[in-house]
Amino acid sequence: MTNVNITNFRKNIYNLIEQTIKYNEPINIVTQKGNAIILSESDYNNLMETLYISSMPKLKEDILKGLKEDIKDCVNEDEVEW
Repeated sequence: MTNVNITNFRKNIYNLIEQTIKYNEPINIVTQKGNAIILSESDYNNLMETLYISSMPKLKEDILKGLKEDIKDCVNEDEVEW
């Protein structure tokens, strides 16, 4: 995570945001009244999806159960009908 004070953020806003988008590295902007975090849209969407999935107990349980399955017992993705 990149840490920057508000003054330097204002001076370098374009480059810092481009870096965040390109490398998915959050920016922590430090101010006297508190801090703010800037995320790439991709990271934000992934975070929201993770929170959504985590909020569904049955789906979360199924995912955790699937992680424990032996790969040999799984169906090859080529055999799945979408």
